[in-house]
Amino acid sequence: MKNYNKTFLILSMHALLYTGITNTAHAEQAGHNHQTEDVKHHSHHEHEHESLEQYYSQQHNDKHDHADTHEHAHKQDSHNEHDDHKDHEDEHHHDDEHHHDESSTIPAALAKQVGIKTSSAGPVTLHHQTISYGTLTTAPEQLSHVRARFAGVIYSVKANIGDYVQQGDVLAEIESNESLKRYAILAPISGTIIQRHANAGEMTGEQELFSIARYDTLWAELKVFPAQKQKIKAGQEVHIVLANTTIAATINHLVPAGDNKPYVLARAEVSNTHGDLSPGVLVEGRITTETHTVNLAVANEAIQTLPDGTGVFVQQGDSYTFKPLQLGKTDGRFTEVLAGLHADEHYVSQNSFLIKADILKAGAEHVH
Repeated sequence: MKNYNKTFLILSMHALLYTGITNTAHAEQAGHNHQTEDVKHHSHHEHEHESLEQYYSQQHNDKHDHADTHEHAHKQDSHNEHDDHKDHEDEHHHDDEHHHDESSTIPAALAKQVGIKTSSAGPVTLHHQTISYGTLTTAPEQLSHVRARFAGVIYSVKANIGDYVQQGDVLAEIESNESLKRYAILAPISGTIIQRHANAGEMTGEQELFSIARYDTLWAELKVFPAQKQKIKAGQEVHIVLANTTIAATINHLVPAGDNKPYVLARAEVSNTHGDLSPGVLVEGRITTETHTVNLAVANEAIQTLPDGTGVFVQQGDSYTFKPLQLGKTDGRFTEVLAGLHADEHYVSQNSFLIKADILKAGAEHVH
């Protein structure tokens, strides 16, 4: 009986142990299964999250690719249009190069206001010139040095430096040492007192008391060197050029300069009736050494250069059209026309550069 009970007890304990182990295993399996489900569920959510990111990313990339494709296509179309437009512009520019519009319309009132003047084309005498330089001086016959006729004492002085006196005016009074009488010193010519060496109470002798100069006529004394001397002669025309004016004159004579100087002086009488000129002023002399007449010539000031060549602007009403010319000889003031212009055509002889500027400006605006 005792052995039986013992055996039953051992079997019962094994059964309980087996049941506990089994339950524990099931519990662990259930827990493991639950963890597996959690991991699977978590992995599923992570996968969904990654898929959404990939989707939006793909959508963004698709949009970007679409935009790039559209932009590329637009650029390609624009490029093609630009090329077509450029080709059209090139053709247009090419045509422009062969068809320059070198004319301008300026109303008569405006042309007058800005100083545009025209001249009639025709024959001109060209003057070939030699340039020489020198100064203005007082002509010898226009200068007078005044002295006392008799020695004596200066009683009074009537004239001062800078005074203009007429011929016969009293300059001073002298008391003669011999007669003890007073006599007057008179101006021998009309002119300006430029020197005075006389004061009351002084003794007179051979010294110069006054110098009088006339400036209504001056000499232009031009230096002529050996290389020029063969071309220059008395009687030739010369233009005396000063700062603000040019005066026509004639070479009166050539004289040695003196003091072994390597040139001679060509003297030309210059009118100064208005008193604008003064002795000592530096001048340029343009001496005409040769002349010849041409059938057709234009003023040098009128000549302009444009893409079509060198020429002048011809007026027709309010229109000014550029005409290229074939040019010949020039004297610095006028140039011979060999071809491109007819006699009596009216061309712009003054301020033609204003028309040129207007045409160039219009051309620049057209290009842009």
